[in-house]
Amino acid sequence: MRCRGMPYLMIAASLFTTDGIIKFWIERKKKDGEETPMANGKIVIKKYHNKGAMFDMGNKNQHNIAMLSLVFSAFMTGIFTATLEKQDKRLLKTGLAFIIGGAYSNTYDRLKRKYVVDYVSFHINTEKCRQKIVQKLAEKWNGVVFNLSDFGIFAGALILTLCTGAHEES
Repeated sequence: MRCRGMPYLMIAASLFTTDGIIKFWIERKKKDGEETPMANGKIVIKKYHNKGAMFDMGNKNQHNIAMLSLVFSAFMTGIFTATLEKQDKRLLKTGLAFIIGGAYSNTYDRLKRKYVVDYVSFHINTEKCRQKIVQKLAEKWNGVVFNLSDFGIFAGALILTLCTGAHEES
């Protein structure tokens, strides 16, 4: 009997492993504050230690953020496990796989390192922004640093949003 959940488990495991390898490399090879611009400066690779949650929220409560992250990851795993052996719901399982792969990678960081390793940001040329409010938003955006797990969580949430309300037939 074939495990219907194996492709989805592989998505989660691959995201967790790939992000872990990149984080390991960033920690070993990048110095704090060192930036490597790519794509004409629109993408920047750098090492950033996020001690809180998204956008550094809660960075003074690292223990609470880590525990909340663990509870969220476990909760999502419960939902994921409940859907794994169903023949349908492929989009749901795919979205959940991305979410738990990313969530466990960041949770692992929070528990082991006491911070999440982020390493990629996208830059907007603020000199071309004509309106002050757009310039301020662009400056804030330029300071945000992500990792592959963040993209996985975002992609999973987007997939779940797209499949919510729509009846999946396969």
